[in-house]
Amino acid sequence: MSLGQKLHPHLPFLRRYARALTGSQAHGDAYVRATLEAIVAAPEEFPADVDARLGLYRIFQAIWSSSHVEDEPGFGGDAPREAIAQARLSRLTPLPRQALLLTALEGFTPEDAGYLIGLPAEDVEALVNEALAEIEAQTRAKVLIIEDEPIIAMDIETIVRDLGHEVTAIAVTREDAVREAMAERPGLVLADIQLADDSSGIDAVKDILTEFAVPVIFITAFPERLLTGERPEPTFLITKPFQRATVKAAIAQALFFDEATALA
Repeated sequence: MSLGQKLHPHLPFLRRYARALTGSQAHGDAYVRATLEAIVAAPEEFPADVDARLGLYRIFQAIWSSSHVEDEPGFGGDAPREAIAQARLSRLTPLPRQALLLTALEGFTPEDAGYLIGLPAEDVEALVNEALAEIEAQTRAKVLIIEDEPIIAMDIETIVRDLGHEVTAIAVTREDAVREAMAERPGLVLADIQLADDSSGIDAVKDILTEFAVPVIFITAFPERLLTGERPEPTFLITKPFQRATVKAAIAQALFFDEATALA
């Protein structure tokens, strides 16, 4: 199997990580492109002592740490989100965020995350705790949950409330979701794709976003329906079955780039 074939299955998830890390699809994709260009230019330098996914993320981390892709001519960033990110970054350095995303969102062990960012596992764990505490202190929001499975909905609600946020409603259909969103505009939406009456959580989110801007996290057993390579894609996507830490990390990061809590 060629190196390209080994890396191909991991690219959608590297793009997810890059988007979450930067807060912008264009921004994240620029770093992923630079990563792939570096691999193509010097395939002999690709780490041979680790699996393909870990090696891919290692090259990405090197690019992220040492270059400024957003400063290249022709780069099209998302200015409002970048401004919000800068407000957050004045209080939270990138390293704790990387540790948080690599472990909680991408599922790397502290040891593997330490390999990626060049730190011992115990330091990674400390950075994760630091990031969670700081971001949770900065952000509070009203949250709409769109989920038709009662047990999963209750689990998500518990996670949201444990983080100090308020749950405005749990909607089980597209119609319910839109009605609840209009009744009390949430600051965050957590949405499944497939709903109780065979309606679509994607369509529900589209309906809501035509009325007002709000960050959205999709939690689904069908990530391939959203990770298509077509634009726009969701910045935050969690695969079922999920880990509680993954949901917490995604919520923290979604609100990290939300204008409503930028000065919280």
